[in-house]
Amino acid sequence: MKSPALLFGALCLAAALPGSLSAAEPALIKVDLDRTISAIDPNIYSSFLEPLSNGERPDIVYGPLYDPASPHSDENGFRREYLQQVKELKVASVRWPGGNFVSGHNWMDAIGPKADRPVSLDLSRTRKESNQMGTDEYVAFCNLVGAENFICINAGTGTIDEAARWVEYCNAPVGTRYADLRAKYGHPEPFKVKYWALGNEPDGPWQLGYKSKEDYTKFAIEAAKMMSAVDKNIKLVAAGASNYPLVTKRYDPKDGWTDWNDYVLDQMAGYVDYISLHRYVFQVLRAFEKPGFADEMSLGMEIDRIIQVTKGQIQKAMVKSETDRPIYISFDEYGARGNTLAGPLLLAQHLNAFIRQADIVKMANLTFLTSLVGITPEGSFKTSLYYPFSLYSNNCRGTALDVHTRCATYSNKAFKDIPYLDVTAVHNEASGTLVINVVNRSETEAITADVDLQSGAYTGQGRVHLITADSITATNTATAEQVRTVTTDLAFTGHQINHTFPAHSFTQLEIPLKK
Repeated sequence: MKSPALLFGALCLAAALPGSLSAAEPALIKVDLDRTISAIDPNIYSSFLEPLSNGERPDIVYGPLYDPASPHSDENGFRREYLQQVKELKVASVRWPGGNFVSGHNWMDAIGPKADRPVSLDLSRTRKESNQMGTDEYVAFCNLVGAENFICINAGTGTIDEAARWVEYCNAPVGTRYADLRAKYGHPEPFKVKYWALGNEPDGPWQLGYKSKEDYTKFAIEAAKMMSAVDKNIKLVAAGASNYPLVTKRYDPKDGWTDWNDYVLDQMAGYVDYISLHRYVFQVLRAFEKPGFADEMSLGMEIDRIIQVTKGQIQKAMVKSETDRPIYISFDEYGARGNTLAGPLLLAQHLNAFIRQADIVKMANLTFLTSLVGITPEGSFKTSLYYPFSLYSNNCRGTALDVHTRCATYSNKAFKDIPYLDVTAVHNEASGTLVINVVNRSETEAITADVDLQSGAYTGQGRVHLITADSITATNTATAEQVRTVTTDLAFTGHQINHTFPAHSFTQLEIPLKK
């Protein structure tokens, strides 16, 4: 019997129809402004923060973001360069404070005067947590960068009462115990935190307070009821799957990730607005003896596969429950792995998947925000991931389009019919532009394509934003920038563009429409 990955391989890119092409025949990309998928939710351009230094790796929060002792920090203790880069990236929401950390975290340890906050033992990684970065500080940070707060509650060792009181502290008007406590600490007006996750990865054996699907849903439903009783306007995110084949030795394929999602959705439809998905696609490569660049570049297929399966599960649960409360996907942990050229190409594939599935994916949070922002004790630099994220978050707003792509394909141990070109398109109505995003997965070969603009009137002028490098191991540091965006002019006649996409590259075509 074929593996699920192989069975879904040809369907993973719903907008792509790959075919076998001769070397002399150009690929074909067809874009029609009338073939729409859905409005793109800006929340797919979001990220994630969690304090997790254990002495062997730099912290994500303390130092890069919060460093009161640094001459580069503002009056809040936040690094100014960090704030500036996050603003430039237009990060829509920030999920905090975890991550595995939150499953052992008591939010009340991290409020009030800083000198009075206890140093707690973070058992998720056996490290000391100063609690200097707490609710008030995260809210202040998000306000400064223009991002929505997305709080994850402790569904591991925490209680439903703690979760409800956290909503009260954040969102209730003064006049009750925890709202008055917020006012006492300097914030009389409610924070109005909109997004709340009902725990982090409770299906994972690595998680503090690891739960069965039955125990998790009992907890999460009661938490949802109490939290919504405090503020009926909040949006709730049920914890979907995070444990997949090859993630742990305790994975049971007879009671696996699809079973978890099915049960959570069946039980929680009507109580929640999203189901979360976490997937670090490099775990797929554990099945490969010696994975190469082509194998890494196939991993975007896994994101499309998981989204498509979960979308079907959501549809089934909605029919069974007869609820009229829609459920969307919050893909609130994923990684692009590293600061080399492979990172931008994989990040682009993830964002392409979210755009392609814009009708169901309404939130996505990259792990971690520091992967986008390069901070050193002396200053800052732009990581390789900064550049593709910026192109998407600034330009790819509006309506996702259903693109037809025909190009050469390849296969590997995990997937079949992997198109060398991964393509999406967006109609940005606000700027009056058509944006086409193209990843060339080939390590060595440039690919020429005919881009057929099947509808719309165009000025014949545009811009090409290209991210590539001489080597796939190129990287960015505080002293050298080897990966960046290079922008050139684009000229064409009528509705046809013939363009060559360099090997191992990401290209964004920005094409203005006539007014």
